Amino acid sequence: MLVATPMAAEYGAGRDNSGPWMWCDPAMGHRVSPLTGCRAMVKLQCVGSQVPEAVLRDCCQQLADITNDWCRCHDLGSMLDSLYQELGVREGMEVFPGCRKEVMELTAASVPAVCKVPIPNGTGGSAGVCYWASYPDA
Repeated sequence: MLVATPMAAEYGAGRDNSGPWMWCDPAMGHRVSPLTGCRAMVKLQCVGSQVPEAVLRDCCQQLADITNDWCRCHDLGSMLDSLYQELGVREGMEVFPGCRKEVMELTAASVPAVCKVPIPNGTGGSAGVCYWASYPDA
């Protein structure tokens, strides 16, 4: 079974802000990408719909346009946070009919792997998957 686990209170940098991810903090001047194409792609994937090639291409290009590899997962997490806030989603709720929050988080965490866009995390089962998701079976 796949389970997504958000990191601390936010998906981005650790609370101490003392690593290479510190540059992803808007207070340090990082402009968070809204990743509108990825938002559409994650929604479609989560509800089990086919993702049109144009939506996939837009998402992957938007993710690739984030020049700091460390900030790609941060921005995907921020995209989820804004979506949840807009929809008033709480833990354990469906984000959209047929799409639970936990599934949406795992789907979003795997976008770098789907897009073949590099992110700085481990190898093996977690390669290409954002650090705020975990695969207990890996």
